[in-house]
Amino acid sequence: MARFGDRRTVKADVKAGLVLGVESVPDGLAAGLLAGVNPVHGLYGYLLGTVGGALATGSAFMSVQATGAMSVIISDVPQTQDARQSAAALATLALLTGLIMLALGLAKLGSLVRFIPTAVLMGFVNAVAINIILGQLDNLTGYDGQGANRILRAADTVLHVFEVNPAALAVGLVTVGLILLLERTRLGAMSMVVAVIAGSGLAALLNFSAVEATVALLGDVAQVPNSLPALALPTLELVPALIVPSLALALVGLVQGSAISSSVPNPDGRYPDASADFRGQGVANLATGLFQGMPVGGSMSATSLVRAAGAKTALANLVAGAIMAMCIFALAPAIGFMAMPALAGLLILVGFRTLKIHDFLMVWRTGPIQATVATVTFTLTLLIPLQYAVLSGVGLAVILHIARMSNRIMVKRWEFTAGTALPRETEPPRKLANSQLVILVPYGSLFFAASPIFEQQLPQVPAECKGTAIIIRLRGKDELGATFIKALERYSQALAAAGGTLMLAGVGPKVHGQLVATGSLDILGNDRVFPAQEQVGLALQLAVEAAERWRSGLDS
Repeated sequence: MARFGDRRTVKADVKAGLVLGVESVPDGLAAGLLAGVNPVHGLYGYLLGTVGGALATGSAFMSVQATGAMSVIISDVPQTQDARQSAAALATLALLTGLIMLALGLAKLGSLVRFIPTAVLMGFVNAVAINIILGQLDNLTGYDGQGANRILRAADTVLHVFEVNPAALAVGLVTVGLILLLERTRLGAMSMVVAVIAGSGLAALLNFSAVEATVALLGDVAQVPNSLPALALPTLELVPALIVPSLALALVGLVQGSAISSSVPNPDGRYPDASADFRGQGVANLATGLFQGMPVGGSMSATSLVRAAGAKTALANLVAGAIMAMCIFALAPAIGFMAMPALAGLLILVGFRTLKIHDFLMVWRTGPIQATVATVTFTLTLLIPLQYAVLSGVGLAVILHIARMSNRIMVKRWEFTAGTALPRETEPPRKLANSQLVILVPYGSLFFAASPIFEQQLPQVPAECKGTAIIIRLRGKDELGATFIKALERYSQALAAAGGTLMLAGVGPKVHGQLVATGSLDILGNDRVFPAQEQVGLALQLAVEAAERWRSGLDS
């Protein structure tokens, strides 16, 4: 099936695009509100991201929009919160994010996200959900909480509960209640749109009956033009300050997008290439950056919505973009009457639904290391700006990965008994004796951090072990780190000094090249290194025969 379908799929795609397009208008404005910028930038991000994603991603269904996590990161970037440079900062931020995503996609690094452990993701996702909820208390209650972060501002709001604007709170609560009620009806996905309109209608009624306006409206903070966005150029002087947040945005967007790549198949039943989706999200961000939109990424909620509405191809997302554009042209003045508490209520509900408490508890029960990683990531995400929390989580993930791999190295001994070609696997001897033939097989990654663990598991070399040959089987090891090669050199020299020898069997071409380049082959001896053969076990057999000849030569 073609990417944009045919006559048989057009009707279903138009219907699905209509649902997503209409729902995305209040959702996009809410995303801008959550990011602490002019809500129009959120709407533009939804429009251009959805169209760019439809044209460029490998996934036929992925909806590229401003996600909650990305919006919270933007709200923590000081340059985007400065009214004098907010538009330029957003343009620069989106373009940098797009370039990073595009570069990772072109480098075919779609598998990069698998190195981020579930513990880091669960800590981050749950903290972001809480940040979304706490970040909207001001708009929900009409009270401007004071404090250095969202937790302190929320605490200040609780301490000043009697200063809460009851009209604003009523509008927000009514909006949430209507969403919960209407989504059980045939309205389904459109319940958010209807609830926000109803909540805004209530706000208009309250404002009309009061001496002065008591409920803040979107038009009080932004004017929605009834035209498509104009060209916006980045500011080069902001690039150094925005590198870190753009990298954080790219990582978050790609991680969230990878969930779509791995779980939502294309119409032909095949799962899209994650690297192609990386490139598509990069292109979408370049578009939003050039036309006043927020940074965007693959949105699981929007993708699920468009599929549930009956989308058959990528045409559904194109239609959604067209519907958003039509709404901007036709309904711009009406959009300004949307009530801020209604949008805040929508976001708070999204925040609660983003919480994954069950998954967090599952990670907690997995073990102390996983629990610690999840807790540290969760705490950092709540207390420090998200762009730094994201990178700290990734750094923690890298350290965790290295620690895991270094502890997984295991050395076993193979013993062949007479009359059978199959080895018996046992523990290596703790200390070598004279006239032994010991075959050792290391399991796990042999990179630098694993080298000390490997050396600890090797049999101890005594002052004398005459006639003892150690064969280390390296088949399947594509690369050795310099630290590991040095360990082999030390062990070979210790054996030689005690009257023994070290041989390597099953050495691949790349490892052999490393031994030559480092000069280690001269130390080990070219006649003691046996290249891997097509026939499994042949290199080991040749090494055993060479070891027997070497021992026989000593005896004679």
